Amino acid sequence: MLKLLKDFFDGLLPTPGAMAAADTSEHQLQLATAVLLVEVMRADTTLQDSERDAVIGALQREFVLSEDELQQLLALAHERSRSATDFHAFTSALNEHFTAEQKLRVIEAMWQVAYADGHLEAHEQHVLWRVADLLHVPHGAYIGAKMRSKRGPQPR
Repeated sequence: MLKLLKDFFDGLLPTPGAMAAADTSEHQLQLATAVLLVEVMRADTTLQDSERDAVIGALQREFVLSEDELQQLLALAHERSRSATDFHAFTSALNEHFTAEQKLRVIEAMWQVAYADGHLEAHEQHVLWRVADLLHVPHGAYIGAKMRSKRGPQPR
């Protein structure tokens, strides 16, 4: 079953280098968002259930997905995160199709993942800074997202 959904998503998503040039579907935007969230989780030296839960919570708040779709999206995001050489393919898709508000919600969700285990590591902060820069999020908005994330997820 997992292989079938992976094949489905792979059929929708071109290779990372060609992703920015291809027509971006909702699935590609979901995958790009999920990969960026997973990147923050992977930036920590130890993977915690609280971080995984924060990734799942963010995806549930942002997208309408069944539990099965969510789990398969997360598995595919882990795979793409491990094989990615940079963030450009993912941030390009979001820049092209997300509003400034949507991009800011992604940054806030990334901060929530970073803080989910109770501490912030330097590499997590670096990943966040780099992605925010690539998404053209102004510094003040980036800091605001950081402060809001410390208070926990806010309903949309």
